[in-house]
Amino acid sequence: MIACKKGRDCIVSKILIVEDEEDLSLQVADWLLKEHHTVERVMSGPAALDQLSVNKYDVIILDWLLPGLDGIQVCRRYRQTGGRTPILMLTAKSSIENKEEGLDSGADDYLAKPFHLKELSARVRALVRRASTVPAVVLSIGDIVLDPASRLVTKGGRPVHLERKEFNLLEFLMRNANRAFSAEALLDRVWESGSMASPDAIRTYIKSLRKKVDSAGKPSHITTVHGVGYKFEGPDV
Repeated sequence: MIACKKGRDCIVSKILIVEDEEDLSLQVADWLLKEHHTVERVMSGPAALDQLSVNKYDVIILDWLLPGLDGIQVCRRYRQTGGRTPILMLTAKSSIENKEEGLDSGADDYLAKPFHLKELSARVRALVRRASTVPAVVLSIGDIVLDPASRLVTKGGRPVHLERKEFNLLEFLMRNANRAFSAEALLDRVWESGSMASPDAIRTYIKSLRKKVDSAGKPSHITTVHGVGYKFEGPDV
């Protein structure tokens, strides 16, 4: 996979693409996957609302012209139900009036077609930064240092090799240090919606992470909260 450039904010995000042009949808998805995001795609307005009613996302990329319900209707209905996820609206409509209508419906940003994928990913990063309460910086807790930009983890200055899902899970836990999450909540935030993974998968990944980031004879950085789930803690939190 392609690593993010040095100095670039690279928060791993869960993104929903709502686009009925399959070629474009696949191009956008492939580009964002290379930037290590978790990406899901739907191709109609009703399908988008169905996904948003049961799953949580960090960014929604929403086309204006969609079958069933257009992007404006999807945006308004989602906001009316309390949805707060940032929305980047895509459309071939580029007049000031069109942009005004899109933003007034609840979209956070507007990108006219055709667009460059580099610009789209930059706008996604900006929306994630704007929505996040945690700065997109190197994370350091105890002797564990995680750099989202280079996707490197070190323990006591020594590199730790992590699989993609292990890295994403560790990053999420460190960004939310001292907050406990159930296995189901971790599946919802880190895994693709509708994946076949079960809470047992989370337990397996937690066990693997503990082997890689903990020190013999010392308490684990990742603690089990009885009846709740797991949390990451350390002396610097």
